[in-house]
Amino acid sequence: MPGASGDELIGQGALNKLKWRCRRGLLENDLLIERFFARHAAITVTQARALSQLMDLEDNDLLDLLLRRREPEGDIKTNEVKKVLEMLRTSGASPDVGT
Repeated sequence: MPGASGDELIGQGALNKLKWRCRRGLLENDLLIERFFARHAAITVTQARALSQLMDLEDNDLLDLLLRRREPEGDIKTNEVKKVLEMLRTSGASPDVGT
């Protein structure tokens, strides 16, 4: 998205494409990602880019990150990816955590 600020929200069409791209082969990943989108109905351009980077990973590598078995390394070790990963991890928590 040339010229797009990272703080702009992505449009509904782009959001739908991103949701489709986020479909995974592992049910566990799908459930955590579905919760993410349920809690974050609108996301920014920067968040969408970071989420796309995470979706480039193999299912088991993504699951390891989501379950905190490991932390991002290499090309995905960016602040943007870390922030989205934390959003995904938080979205995966039980709704009654902390109450």
